[in-house]
Amino acid sequence: MRLPLIPPAELTAEQKQLYDKMRKGIASNFNAFKVEREDGALMGPWNPWLHEPVIGKAIWDLTLAMTAKAVLPDNVRQIAILVVGARYNAAYEIYAHIAVAEKDGMSEERLSTLVADLKPTDLSKEEGVAYDLAYSLSRGGTLPEPLYRMAVATFGQHGTNELIYLVGLYALVSTTLNGFNVPVPERD
Repeated sequence: MRLPLIPPAELTAEQKQLYDKMRKGIASNFNAFKVEREDGALMGPWNPWLHEPVIGKAIWDLTLAMTAKAVLPDNVRQIAILVVGARYNAAYEIYAHIAVAEKDGMSEERLSTLVADLKPTDLSKEEGVAYDLAYSLSRGGTLPEPLYRMAVATFGQHGTNELIYLVGLYALVSTTLNGFNVPVPERD
């Protein structure tokens, strides 16, 4: 880990304001995995964001926007997030979203296939489109037109927009995690 965890007692006023907002959002949206140390210091991508609170706030606001009015089903979102995490080999992202997907009932076989950067054979049509879109975008370049049209036909324009932004957000999260070498906490 390249940035030390910041105990709440050591936060600046600006960091404390962001910390309080993040803890509130984490409690309602990101509670399937370990996010803080015993002393309340935030782990995962939240710690690097606290180190740069102006940038961290912007990323946190985007994260909240992506969850507050989400129209895509959770299973579709988790497929896309895990595809991005596998592509970037972002250990904390994979750890966190395996926990979320397990809580939602995703099979171990499917999870192991996704994090191996492979396409599971048992995906629904919607999950398959999400997989293909996330896979294509996370490899760089323009999203192929037939895949874009398939996404719009499957999810509508708003849902497709959300899926594209979700891939971008989790590419940013993965880059943050990898850049700062954020470790995975021990699983119970």
